[in-house]
Amino acid sequence: MKKLLAILSIAVVANAHFLTMLPSTDNVKSQKEADLKIESMFIHPFEQTGMQMVKPEGIYVNSKQNRLKLKQIEKFNKKAWKTSYKIKRPGVYKFFTIPKPYFEPSEGKFISHVPKIIVSAYGLEEGWDEPIGLKYEIIPMSKPFALYKGNIFTGKVLHNGKPASNVEVEVELYNEFNLKAPTDAHITQVVKTDENGNFSFVMNHKGWWGFAALIEEGEKLKDGKKYPIENGALLWIKAY
Repeated sequence: MKKLLAILSIAVVANAHFLTMLPSTDNVKSQKEADLKIESMFIHPFEQTGMQMVKPEGIYVNSKQNRLKLKQIEKFNKKAWKTSYKIKRPGVYKFFTIPKPYFEPSEGKFISHVPKIIVSAYGLEEGWDEPIGLKYEIIPMSKPFALYKGNIFTGKVLHNGKPASNVEVEVELYNEFNLKAPTDAHITQVVKTDENGNFSFVMNHKGWWGFAALIEEGEKLKDGKKYPIENGALLWIKAY
């Protein structure tokens, strides 16, 4: 029994945590869609299970100067957060969540993931490939709000504004389709950035896909001991 419990524990640890951020749409085409609803939750996207998410520092649009109001909700029986934003004019809108670092005992480290979503409104598409200026950030190199399943998505990972090479990027589908993975290894896909910070991935199913570029940097104190911080640059995009 102890051996079985140890194996199960390892299996749980192997599954990736994603700070997931999903809008009601990534293409605002009419006033009916202009009241954008956004949810942020800390979950295992493919397995559709949740973890408690403490109130983040904030959810923002375009810059840290534009903080949106938060409301607590429940997702997968766990605490999560939502906000809304009224889009009044054509443009490209970039929303992001800055969380409070979460300590993962099984991994012995803090997790600090900053997810981003990009929304096009009323057909205006300029600026989707421009960074917000986050310390850890993924810049889309493919237009992020016009993708089909089967498309290759390419992104660039930036660290302090510079391309980050040899960085692991974890990829998961927000599995609202009840898909079953053939093995645990198939739940979280992993690619690595090249010398220019670029990575590519073929999205083989419709739905929301999360890309998490993980950079371990810095330490945070807990109970008198220092633990490393896993910083995640996240981008959520939808394949149609």
